[in-house]
Amino acid sequence: MKQKLSLLAAVAALAFGSSAMAADGTITITGTVTDTTCSIAVNDGTANATVTLPTVSTSSLAASGDTAGTTLYTISLTECSGTSLGTAHAWYEAGANVDTDSGRLNNTSDGTTTNVQVQLLNADLGVITAGVTDQNDVTVDIPGGSGTLEYYAQYY
Repeated sequence: MKQKLSLLAAVAALAFGSSAMAADGTITITGTVTDTTCSIAVNDGTANATVTLPTVSTSSLAASGDTAGTTLYTISLTECSGTSLGTAHAWYEAGANVDTDSGRLNNTSDGTTTNVQVQLLNADLGVITAGVTDQNDVTVDIPGGSGTLEYYAQYY
Protein backbone atom coordinates (compact mmCIF):
# COMPACT_ATOMS: atom_id res chain seq x y z
CA MET A 1 0.00 0.00 0.00
CA LYS A 2 2.84 2.43 0.83
CA GLN A 3 4.43 1.75 -2.56
CA LYS A 4 1.17 2.55 -4.35
CA LEU A 5 0.77 5.80 -2.39
CA SER A 6 4.38 6.80 -3.08
CA LEU A 7 3.98 6.08 -6.79
CA LEU A 8 0.70 7.99 -6.90
CA ALA A 9 2.30 10.96 -5.11
CA ALA A 10 5.22 10.92 -7.58
CA VAL A 11 2.85 10.84 -10.56
CA ALA A 12 0.77 13.66 -9.05
CA ALA A 13 3.94 15.70 -8.47
CA LEU A 14 4.96 15.22 -12.11
CA ALA A 15 1.49 16.16 -13.35
CA PHE A 16 1.31 19.29 -11.23
CA GLY A 17 4.99 20.12 -11.03
CA SER A 18 4.52 23.60 -12.39
CA SER A 19 1.69 24.61 -10.07
CA ALA A 20 2.36 27.07 -7.24
CA MET A 21 2.46 25.88 -3.67
CA ALA A 22 1.53 28.05 -0.70
CA ALA A 23 2.56 27.52 2.90
CA ASP A 24 0.27 29.65 5.00
CA GLY A 25 -0.45 27.50 8.03
CA THR A 26 1.23 26.39 11.20
CA ILE A 27 0.87 23.14 13.09
CA THR A 28 2.10 23.15 16.68
CA ILE A 29 2.46 19.88 18.54
CA THR A 30 2.89 19.97 22.31
CA GLY A 31 3.02 17.33 25.01
CA THR A 32 4.32 16.40 28.40
CA VAL A 33 6.12 13.31 29.58
CA THR A 34 6.03 12.78 33.32
CA ASP A 35 7.43 10.30 35.81
CA THR A 36 4.44 10.61 38.16
CA THR A 37 2.77 7.33 39.10
CA CYS A 38 0.14 6.42 41.70
CA SER A 39 -1.53 3.33 43.08
CA ILE A 40 -5.29 3.42 42.50
CA ALA A 41 -8.34 1.92 44.17
CA VAL A 42 -11.93 2.27 42.96
CA ASN A 43 -14.50 2.72 45.75
CA ASP A 44 -11.83 1.78 48.30
CA GLY A 45 -11.37 -1.60 46.63
CA THR A 46 -8.91 -2.63 43.94
CA ALA A 47 -7.85 -0.98 40.70
CA ASN A 48 -10.35 -3.15 38.80
CA ALA A 49 -13.90 -2.61 39.98
CA THR A 50 -17.55 -2.66 38.99
CA VAL A 51 -19.82 0.31 39.62
CA THR A 52 -23.38 -0.97 40.04
CA LEU A 53 -26.18 1.41 39.16
CA PRO A 54 -29.49 0.93 40.98
CA THR A 55 -32.44 -0.78 39.37
CA VAL A 56 -34.76 1.84 37.91
CA SER A 57 -38.15 1.73 36.24
CA THR A 58 -38.37 2.26 32.50
CA SER A 59 -40.83 5.07 33.27
CA SER A 60 -37.96 7.08 34.81
CA LEU A 61 -36.34 7.11 31.36
CA ALA A 62 -39.50 7.73 29.35
CA ALA A 63 -38.33 10.74 27.34
CA SER A 64 -35.15 11.31 25.36
CA GLY A 65 -32.57 12.99 27.61
CA ASP A 66 -34.03 11.66 30.87
CA THR A 67 -31.50 10.46 33.44
CA ALA A 68 -31.85 8.23 36.49
CA GLY A 69 -29.86 6.27 39.04
CA THR A 70 -27.00 8.73 39.56
CA THR A 71 -24.32 6.81 41.46
CA LEU A 72 -21.09 8.13 43.02
CA TYR A 73 -17.82 6.26 42.56
CA THR A 74 -14.36 7.28 43.69
CA ILE A 75 -10.85 6.68 42.46
CA SER A 76 -8.36 6.94 45.33
CA LEU A 77 -4.79 7.79 44.44
CA THR A 78 -2.10 6.79 46.94
CA GLU A 79 1.66 6.35 46.96
CA CYS A 80 2.00 8.94 44.19
CA SER A 81 5.62 9.57 43.34
CA GLY A 82 7.56 11.58 40.82
CA THR A 83 9.48 14.79 40.53
CA SER A 84 6.51 16.94 39.56
CA LEU A 85 3.51 16.01 41.71
CA GLY A 86 0.75 18.52 41.09
CA THR A 87 -2.74 17.50 40.01
CA ALA A 88 -4.35 14.37 38.62
CA HIS A 89 -7.45 13.40 36.72
CA ALA A 90 -8.80 10.33 34.98
CA TRP A 91 -8.87 9.92 31.21
CA TYR A 92 -11.80 8.06 29.68
CA GLU A 93 -10.76 6.49 26.38
CA ALA A 94 -13.03 5.96 23.40
CA GLY A 95 -13.19 2.18 23.65
CA ALA A 96 -15.43 -0.26 21.82
CA ASN A 97 -18.38 0.46 24.16
CA VAL A 98 -18.27 4.25 23.83
CA ASP A 99 -20.75 6.04 21.59
CA THR A 100 -18.41 8.25 19.56
CA ASP A 101 -21.14 10.82 18.89
CA SER A 102 -22.11 11.44 22.53
CA GLY A 103 -19.18 10.10 24.58
CA ARG A 104 -21.63 8.02 26.63
CA LEU A 105 -21.18 4.31 27.32
CA ASN A 106 -23.33 1.90 25.34
CA ASN A 107 -25.37 -0.74 27.15
CA THR A 108 -23.94 -4.16 26.32
CA SER A 109 -25.10 -6.20 29.33
CA ASP A 110 -28.35 -7.97 28.51
CA GLY A 111 -29.48 -7.15 24.98
CA THR A 112 -33.08 -6.57 26.08
CA THR A 113 -32.78 -2.95 27.22
CA THR A 114 -32.66 -0.55 24.30
CA ASN A 115 -32.11 3.18 23.92
CA VAL A 116 -30.31 3.41 27.29
CA GLN A 117 -26.71 4.47 27.77
CA VAL A 118 -24.55 5.31 30.77
CA GLN A 119 -23.49 8.92 31.15
CA LEU A 120 -20.38 9.83 33.17
CA LEU A 121 -20.27 12.97 35.31
CA ASN A 122 -17.44 14.81 37.06
CA ALA A 123 -17.34 15.80 40.74
CA ASP A 124 -19.39 18.93 39.94
CA LEU A 125 -22.00 16.81 38.11
CA GLY A 126 -20.83 18.15 34.75
CA VAL A 127 -21.05 15.76 31.80
CA ILE A 128 -17.86 13.92 30.85
CA THR A 129 -17.51 13.11 27.16
CA ALA A 130 -15.37 9.98 26.89
CA GLY A 131 -12.85 9.82 24.07
CA VAL A 132 -12.40 13.53 23.41
CA THR A 133 -9.54 15.87 24.34
CA ASP A 134 -11.50 18.17 26.66
CA GLN A 135 -13.56 15.75 28.72
CA ASN A 136 -14.80 18.33 31.25
CA ASP A 137 -12.95 16.62 34.06
CA VAL A 138 -12.20 18.08 37.49
CA THR A 139 -8.63 17.66 38.75
CA VAL A 140 -7.52 16.87 42.28
CA ASP A 141 -4.35 18.14 43.95
CA ILE A 142 -1.80 15.44 44.79
CA PRO A 143 1.32 17.32 45.97
CA GLY A 144 1.25 15.29 49.22
CA GLY A 145 1.24 12.00 47.30
CA SER A 146 -2.47 11.15 47.48
CA GLY A 147 -5.93 12.35 46.55
CA THR A 148 -9.44 11.16 45.71
CA LEU A 149 -11.23 11.71 42.41
CA GLU A 150 -15.03 11.71 42.50
CA TYR A 151 -17.19 10.69 39.56
CA TYR A 152 -20.79 9.73 38.92
CA ALA A 153 -22.45 7.35 36.49
CA GLN A 154 -26.12 7.47 35.57
CA TYR A 155 -28.58 5.96 33.12
CA TYR A 156 -29.26 8.22 30.15
